[in-house]
Amino acid sequence: MDIAEVVKASGLSASTLRYYEQQGLIKSSSRKGLRRQFNSKVVEQLAFISLASQAGFSLTEIKPMLTSTGAQVDRAKLNAKADELDKTIKALTTMRDGLRHSAKCKAANHFECPTFRRLLNIASKKSSKPNNKLKQA
Repeated sequence: MDIAEVVKASGLSASTLRYYEQQGLIKSSSRKGLRRQFNSKVVEQLAFISLASQAGFSLTEIKPMLTSTGAQVDRAKLNAKADELDKTIKALTTMRDGLRHSAKCKAANHFECPTFRRLLNIASKKSSKPNNKLKQA
């Protein structure tokens, strides 16, 4: 498959394919003139990269999972990522429920609402973590 066919089949841009190749995630098999040629399995690899990215894996984490025969995924890593997603889902669900409550709350001022104050407390704990602090200019 030439790069244009891979672009069409995968929905990814040619620049993304070139970047993935530069990062060692995919490999072109040859060139016809200036156009890269890929094995037909590259579309499946790109789908795996997309799935793993959407699940929260970085490209650095994805790279060792890709092999010449397909994908080799460490099941412990999958379980760890699933646990991480569970925590994120729980936090987002709590935030969503709190926002919905705050939108309907009859308190004259949101700061008088215990539920809203609990949300503020959760937010302040998260913002005090080093990774969540805003960079100061």
